[in-house]
Amino acid sequence: MTDRYAVFGHPIAHSRSPLIHAAFARQTGQDMRYEAILAPLDGFAASVAAFVAAGGRGANVTVPFKEDAFRLAQRLAPRAERAGAVNTLTFAANEILGDNTDGAGLVADLTRNLGREPAGQRILLLGAGGAARGVIEPLLDRQPAALVIANRTVARAQELARLFGRGVAACGFDAVDGPYDLVINATAASLAGELPPLSPAVFAADALAYDMMYGRDTPFLAFARTHGAATADGLGMLVEQAAEAFQLWRGVRPDTAPVIASLRAA
Repeated sequence: MTDRYAVFGHPIAHSRSPLIHAAFARQTGQDMRYEAILAPLDGFAASVAAFVAAGGRGANVTVPFKEDAFRLAQRLAPRAERAGAVNTLTFAANEILGDNTDGAGLVADLTRNLGREPAGQRILLLGAGGAARGVIEPLLDRQPAALVIANRTVARAQELARLFGRGVAACGFDAVDGPYDLVINATAASLAGELPPLSPAVFAADALAYDMMYGRDTPFLAFARTHGAATADGLGMLVEQAAEAFQLWRGVRPDTAPVIASLRAA
């Protein structure tokens, strides 16, 4: 019987995850089907339960349900526990396992696809919400020279800095001191077509500006290019975090490069 997987979200029609996992399955010879499921805003747990009852083996979770998935999981991977959010569920032996592959996806995109090793780098992380929280520990594990979280509400950035420790610093956007080798936009500003209030001084001479948003040229990326930084969107992170989930489920890691290339071409 073909194994079933899915991604849950609201909205979900835009998701590229079914395309990505179908490509992974073809590449690795896996007998599986992957679909997108629109869950009601107040019905995530019920939607997951129905999917499991119908034979679902695993699921990805996107906005706005990552914290719901965190609460639903009966056992958490350490990185999911630290992130406070779950984007990957595995259903096995009457147990729901929760994991978070977002940070691993970001680091894989930086190191494998973009040739940017965070070790020894000065990193500025913009935003203190779930997207930022999910990538802090994997970035710290690469031993950067510094990691600073900047947020409009300083208290939220300080809360994350205290949570993770390990020398993480926090400040408001108006107090950011540069320059930084890697500037990562994890705010929701790009969704609204807005630019976080930044000084051009945040970018070092050979800086990379990375926006977790994908599929559009955001104001953040345009601003960074204007001030001499190299730029990258979050498409590679999307594919790499999917590959991490695929490996958890199927025990094999797909080659992400051709999938990224095909999505960019499309």
